[in-house]
Parts: sequence; C-alpha cells; structure tokens
Amino acid sequence: MALGQAAQPEHPQEPDHPDLSGHSDHSQHAGRPDSGPDPHRAGTSGGGTLIQNRYRLHELVGRGGMGEVWRALDESLGRRVAVKCLKPSTGHFGDAGFTRVLQERFRREARVAASLQHRGITVVHDFGDHDGVLFLVMELLDGRNLLQILDDAQRHPLPVPDISDIAEQVAAALAYTHGQGVVHRDLKPANIIRLTDGAVKICDFGIARLGHDIGFTSRLTGSGMAMGTPHYMSPEQIDAAEVDHRSDLYSLGCVLYELATGAPPFDLGDPWSILVGHRDTAPEPPRSRRPELPAEMERLILDLLAKDPEARPQDAADVCGRLKAMRAAGVAAAARRPDRLPGWARGLSTGSAARSTRVHRPAAGPHHALTGAWSTRTTTAVAAGPEALDALAARQAEAADLGRIGNWQQAYELHSAVCAERERVQGPEHPAALAGRYEAAGCLSRLGRAEEALRLYTWIAEVRGRVLGPDHDDTLAARHEAAYELGRLGRHLEAHQEYAAVLAARERTVGADDPDTLQCRHNLAVNLGRLGRAEEAYTEAALAAAGRTRALGPDDLDTLLTRCEVAYALGRLGRWGDALDAYRAVAEARARTLGAGHGDTLAARYEAGICLSRLGRSEEARGLFEELVAARTRTSGSADPETLRARHALGVSLGLLGQWDRALAEAREVAAIRERVLGPADPDTLAGKREIAVALGWLGRWAGALAVYREVADARERVLGAAHPDTLMSRTDEAHCLERLGREDEARALHRRVAARGGDGPEEL
Repeated sequence: MALGQAAQPEHPQEPDHPDLSGHSDHSQHAGRPDSGPDPHRAGTSGGGTLIQNRYRLHELVGRGGMGEVWRALDESLGRRVAVKCLKPSTGHFGDAGFTRVLQERFRREARVAASLQHRGITVVHDFGDHDGVLFLVMELLDGRNLLQILDDAQRHPLPVPDISDIAEQVAAALAYTHGQGVVHRDLKPANIIRLTDGAVKICDFGIARLGHDIGFTSRLTGSGMAMGTPHYMSPEQIDAAEVDHRSDLYSLGCVLYELATGAPPFDLGDPWSILVGHRDTAPEPPRSRRPELPAEMERLILDLLAKDPEARPQDAADVCGRLKAMRAAGVAAAARRPDRLPGWARGLSTGSAARSTRVHRPAAGPHHALTGAWSTRTTTAVAAGPEALDALAARQAEAADLGRIGNWQQAYELHSAVCAERERVQGPEHPAALAGRYEAAGCLSRLGRAEEALRLYTWIAEVRGRVLGPDHDDTLAARHEAAYELGRLGRHLEAHQEYAAVLAARERTVGADDPDTLQCRHNLAVNLGRLGRAEEAYTEAALAAAGRTRALGPDDLDTLLTRCEVAYALGRLGRWGDALDAYRAVAEARARTLGAGHGDTLAARYEAGICLSRLGRSEEARGLFEELVAARTRTSGSADPETLRARHALGVSLGLLGQWDRALAEAREVAAIRERVLGPADPDTLAGKREIAVALGWLGRWAGALAVYREVADARERVLGAAHPDTLMSRTDEAHCLERLGREDEARALHRRVAARGGDGPEEL
C-alpha cells in the first residue's frame, strides 16, 4: 500500500517529496543483467540503436552463448519487446556462402518458432538480420526464469504445489509443440519463465538447433560430440543418437528434480562426469533428499529420467495427464472429508486479504460428506454418484488452472458453469456450490468487476450465514471479501464497518492470534489509513504485527507486511524517526529472507529514504536513493516504474541539497522515459514534469517553469477534471509562477478560480 501523497509545498520553488512507494516487485525479462553492451556488436550504441527502422534497443538484460537479449521498443506499434541478437562465430564471419545458408536456416527456425501459438510458449513477433546480426523479436515477459527463482531461494526446493503447477504448464506446452513436430532440445530452468501472475512460458524454441549451425557449441573431447547444457542433456543427446520429443521429457525430469531437491540429478564436479552420470548412473531418488515429497511426484520424475526413451512416458500429454490425476486425486480426497471444503475452494482469492490458512470446522448445518446428499429448507438435491462429483471436481480444478495462468474470464465462465451443474445435482446451498460461486467472485475481482464481485460475495455471505451460521468460518470469509471489494470501490466507511464486524466475530470464535483474525485486523488497519484515521490505524497495525510475530515469527513475510503498515501509520502521524527505524528493520529482515536485491527489500529501503528526507537528512537520503537506482536498474531495467520512482526521489534529494542543475537533469530524463513508456498523461509522467518546473523555479527560470506548470495543469484537467485536488494544486503552482513574473492580475484571477472550484465545484476557465 502506498504511504500516501506527500504534503505539497506552499510555493513552487520548494521541491516535492515523491509518493511513498508500495511493497511490490516489478520483475525483469528473464535473463541475467550484464555490465553493459559490447561496443563491437550491432545495437549497442548507448542502448539506442534502431533495427530495421522499427525496434529501438534500450538496455541489455541478458547475455549467453547464443548472443544477447535487449529490452527494446517496437516504435511502429508502441509496445515494449525483447530482442534476441545472434551472430555467427568469428571463424565463419565473412564467409558469404555460410552466411547465406545460415540466414536461410535462421528464417526457417524463426518461422517455426513464430508459428507456435500456445499460452505456455513465448510469442515470437518478428525476425530478420541487421548488419550481419540475426535477431528475434519476442514478447517482453514480466517474470523470472526458474534458475533465477532457485537462486533467489538460495537453492532451497520449491513448494510441492508450485512444482506441480509448473510441471503441468510445461508439460501442456510441450504436448502442443510436440504435436506440431517441434522438439526444443535445450529445455532447462533458464529457458522456463514464471510470470508474476503464475503463468509459465517456455522460450527459445528452435534456437538450440540453430546454435549448432551458428557455431555456438563446445566439445568435451575430439570425438565430435556436440555439447549442449550438460545438467539437462538426455542420454541419446550425449551418445549423438537420434533425438525425438522424448529427449525433451528427459530434460523436463531433470528440471523437476532440481525444483524438488534444489540441485540437478547429477550435480558433479565437471562436465564429463555429469554426462557420464546421465548416460550410466541411476539418479538418487528425490525423496532421499526430500522425504516429504509425494511418492507419486517422485515416481513421475524417475520415470522421466529413464535412460531408455522407451521406458519414459511416451508423450507430454501423458505427463500432463498424470499431473492432473495427482491433483484431481487430492481434490477428490479433500471433497470426501466431511470437515472441510475442497482445496480449490480457496485457491483463487483476491489476495492475502482473503486467504484462509485454517482447516475448516464441521459446519453447523444438516450436511454429510460432499459426495452425499445435502438438504436445506428450500431445496431438494438431485442424487449424484461419486463419479459425477469427481468429474465436477476435475472441471473445477481446470477452472482453477485457467485462473493461475491469468485467463480470468474463461475461469469465471467455467466456474459458473460448474456451479450451475452442482446446484442442479446438489442444491444451490450445498457448500461445494457456494465454494464455486466464491471462486467465481474472485475471478470477477481479478477482472476489475468489483461491483459484481461485491454483489456475489454479499449473496454468498447471506446464504452461508443462514445455512452454516453467522460465525462460521466460510461465512466470515465471504464477508471479509465483500469488505475488500468495498474498499476497492472507495466505500471505505462501509468497508470499515464490515471489517470491524468480521474481526469481532473472529476474535470471539477462534481467538485474537488466529491467522484469519490477524489478516482481518491488518486489513482493518489499512482501511483506517484510507479513512485518514491514522492513530487508530497505527493501533490496529501494531496489534496485528505483534500477533503475527507471535503466531508466525518476526521474519515471516506476512508479519513484515504488517510491520510496514505500522511504519506507514507512524509516518502519517509525523513520527518519522520511528518510521525510519521500522522500515530499516523490515528491510534488514527481508534481506535475510528474500535477498538484498528482492523488490520488497528495495521497497522498504525506499521508504526509509523518504523518512530520511522528511527528517532533513538529505545527504543520507541521496546516497540511499543512488544505491536504489543502481539496484533497480540492475534487476528491473532503466525504464521500470520502480527504477524511475527511485530516480525521481534521487532528484528531489539533489534539490534539497541545492544541486539544482543535477536535479533538473535527473527530472528531465525521468519525465522523458515516463512519457515514452507510460504516456504523456500518466500521473507519474506528470509528477516527473512537475519536478522539472520545481527545479527551473529554483534556478530562477520562471518563464520556463510557468510553461511546464501550465502543461501539467492542462493535462491533469483533461484527465482528472477541473476540480480535482491535483489539478487545483497545479493551477496554484501556475499562479505562483505568474506572481514571480510580476503578472499579478493574472495570478489573482487564477487564485480566485481555484478557490471557486475548490468550494463550489468545477467551472470553465
């Protein structure tokens, strides 16, 4: 949650403080950041080379044996893209015949890659060559590849649900590509990207074979054996035998082994030993390294790692089917337990605000197991056998899958269809039918349809209250979600009343330190802050933080999130020293848990920098913001919103130190990038332009400042309206500039019009 709009200066000469940031992580395109471009390669002149009069290369974000990946702008369509540049090895450079053959093969492979249309495969938009450099234009992905995710987790294994989710999505993508006759040949964690919304994409189809043509191969011996990525090579690749789609399945087994244990199956000291391990040695069973791994998952991984392709699963669709069966078995088992709803019933909430971590208690209503009959005062269920209900559970799981990859509209439609069928066979007040409606409401929320989500959550809460009781966990969960939607709609007073009622019920039924109680208290504190009731917000946030520390530990991510809320409230109360200490403590804890370069760690450090500025410790703030700019640029790129936010704050700090020439240069560059990336009317773009005017004023260049203030005011009036507080603030800035220029009559007239708008509503200039 943002820490709020900083107070604006009374005079345009005084520099603004930037908004205090939220706690989000803006991830980069997969690929490791590099120290900088090679000046001998095309497209490296300050990251600004234009390829084919269309693709503007801005920043190098990754480099490997096959070439480089650049963050770029497609100037024809105005969209951000990733451009992968490839080049023949120097031994072939200048050989016209080789180059022609290579270019033709490149076009063939690029066409194959571009023809693949599946949600689990990175989209290839375009391809070509530029001054001898072959390039692919791909979608720019907001996520991390699996290698980075493992490294971020310090090589700790991933949670089993995450492994299953990733595996199923990769298998589905491979099933599609293998059906098209395309084999990847170099499947590895670095080529599998998990987006911020949970979707998984495979990249670099066709590039492995092309790499052999280009010359990006190494040799272990003089035997002529082509070297790929040793940790993930199939035995048939090592023996230079015929390779088909089952080689990709072996590589998938290697990837899953690494996700499940933290290390590849043959993590030996040198490439030769690794290859011998793949060819001749049985892998150590994953459960010997991680005993809690489900036996079915271990069996699948070991089947994929069979030396003989005939002993592996014969196609990716089979793998996908086995994964779905594992998940469906878990869903069905949960459905048959009388004391809780199916696992999918909470898999698609609107976020941490609605997530329950407790096991359900038996409902206080006339029901049996979910596979049995359900009767209420108003309906009589149609009999349905276990097979029909298992089929419904499988369809519900499919809807959950659609949500995980961000297809919220399809997920909503499928959830709704399944619910309609459940209502027919089990009755509309059956827990499973209500749980499905609950998930449908979550999809509506994700689609931005807050009004519809609110109506559905409210209806679910009313039915659950009547059937299960007003204090039942599921009733309170629906009321909690309804409060969340009220807040999203700006109805904060109603949200406060609902949160307070749910909190009281939670404390009464499960106690003050129950995770759901603490989540509700956290949300209540956030909402109180939105209402401007900072003292109460601080009290509730402090109570929630203390409870989460007791229940979850001081370094738990939810605990740290609430500690940030405490710091926010302290800042709103003007207790900047205490807020600084709180943010620093959170940043240190996040660095230990997530890593020093994680977005949430950097966000807490940013807040600490704001506190330093508020305390007048501008030199310390400047140093901190310079570090943050470097870190954000390294991890997210120079055009990322959080990088620009840190640069904006750096410019403000420079102004506070009287370094107005530097502050002006920084503000102009930030505003230019924001205008190009976000658009001229984006609020952040306009905030950046206002900093230009502030710096011009301090430098005595009032005519230039007036032009910029007027530009910002006109844009805000078009977008926000003449009576919006930000528009009125900009008009006041404009009036102050007129005063500085001696144009008193114009200034007084503008002040009067601002006052009229603020008191009586908008009027036309």
